[in-house]
Amino acid sequence: MIKFGIQQPSHTFPQMPPRGERPADGHAVFRNVQRIAQEAERVGFDSFWVMDHFIQIPFVGAAEEPILEPYTALAALAAATSRIRLGTMVTGTPYRNPAHLAKIGATLDVISNGRLFMGIGAGWFEREFNAYGWEFPPLKDRMGRLREALQIIIKMWTEERPSFQGKYYTIADVICEPRPVQRPRPPILIGGGGEQVTLRLVAQYAEASNLFGNPESLKRKYDILAKHCADVGRDPASILKTRLGQMVIARNEAELTRKLARYYPGGLGNNQETWGVVAGTPEQCIEQCQQLVDAGAEYPIFSFPDAETLEPLHLFAEEVAPKLNA
Repeated sequence: MIKFGIQQPSHTFPQMPPRGERPADGHAVFRNVQRIAQEAERVGFDSFWVMDHFIQIPFVGAAEEPILEPYTALAALAAATSRIRLGTMVTGTPYRNPAHLAKIGATLDVISNGRLFMGIGAGWFEREFNAYGWEFPPLKDRMGRLREALQIIIKMWTEERPSFQGKYYTIADVICEPRPVQRPRPPILIGGGGEQVTLRLVAQYAEASNLFGNPESLKRKYDILAKHCADVGRDPASILKTRLGQMVIARNEAELTRKLARYYPGGLGNNQETWGVVAGTPEQCIEQCQQLVDAGAEYPIFSFPDAETLEPLHLFAEEVAPKLNA
């Protein structure tokens, strides 16, 4: 059975002030995110994801738009939901000491009673690093930090008083209590499609791989992941293949035209061909989703630009998901 996740990258909603103006009621930002997460749980989505960013990223919105710190928000969402899995898509390793991150993750797993899905990556948004005063290491060093962070997090979730001495991080006889609820540990998802390093890290350390892209690029990346798995003696079927992308879904062609004019005024163009944006009526979305599944995506994760209306969640859950699981 195919399961589906939902990501909410934007925390700006229609009733809020125009871009560039500060929201009058910051709590309304969270209330809307919570409302989407609760409805996603009610209609059957398996997971709910927020980005690990502190400044809104360029291809989602303006820098001045509100965005919630992810782990604080996820802890509150854990208290407001009961079934849906919760995660970051994805945490930038350099933002937090990895031992601290392991402690945060363990606590969130305890609060949610075993619903953490830990998403992690190397980090990329240089403006954010500079604005918040973090060093922005070269890519090679960011990947090295990711490798060490993965080892530390796994040790802290599975071992008693582990120690680790690396190039970037050190822990010594560390205690992580309470331990996560999930056994042997919460699943780790690594985001990114780097063919030489990132996908090898997935093969070595992760339970899930998250990619972007169209069916052709997905299939090629999954083939490369399988080769890395063979190199480290792992069955590639043991890795959940998730795929993140946007969906614009409408009840009919006229409504679809209005939505596309609003969210893609210049046309879909490269967004559909390269990034694999799914757009259409339910029947068209089924066909496009099936192409992703046929390429190897086992766990599609979608963001909906109009999620706050809740209508696209209902359309997907009622019209698309059942057909893909028929």
